[in-house]
Amino acid sequence: MSTQPKPKVKSARLLAELTQAQLAAKAGVSRQTIISIERGDYAPSVYLALSIAQLLDNTVEDLFPTAQEDNS
Repeated sequence: MSTQPKPKVKSARLLAELTQAQLAAKAGVSRQTIISIERGDYAPSVYLALSIAQLLDNTVEDLFPTAQEDNS
């Protein structure tokens, strides 16, 4: 059984010097959504993942690695 690697949203958010609340407001979602994404409990839609990636000046691939990418 393979587990999905944890998203790297939290580290990117901290580098961008944003709080969870600030990122949530900019992305148009609740703070709880950001918390769930950072924990890996919630997989965002493609549109939300793209929005978060743009806000954090990153790529979706970097913020949300797959098990295959994480093992290479």
